[in-house]
Amino acid sequence: MEKLIIYTDGASRGNPGQASIAFMILKGNGSLLYEKGERIGLDTNNVAEYKALLKALETAKHYGDSETEITCFSDSKLMVSQLNGDFKIKKPHLKKLNEMIKELTKPFKSVEFRNVPREDKNISHVDMLGNMALDS
Repeated sequence: MEKLIIYTDGASRGNPGQASIAFMILKGNGSLLYEKGERIGLDTNNVAEYKALLKALETAKHYGDSETEITCFSDSKLMVSQLNGDFKIKKPHLKKLNEMIKELTKPFKSVEFRNVPREDKNISHVDMLGNMALDS
């Protein structure tokens, strides 16, 4: 059984404004498999957070299968709480993104969503990747 760890971050300068997504995928032992930061055009920070996780889960399909357990970490309390069913989703566009993420989790054995503080070293790293993408 394979374990994957995903860290994601989305950013928006202006909210809405120029936005970016960033993520990294680690093996269960902590070694890096893949990382990416990219601009996504004009968007809000909440949409960017969701899109970062979407892109990360799409990429995780290349590293995992039906036996893979994934733990996803984000500093977005809103997104994690919505994905875990703790917060209602009032905005239709976020509801759609939430449903897309749930669909992407189906091929894996399990996917867990956890909120971590912005100070987490891996969240800081993906934040840096997102900011580099915005600055390029």
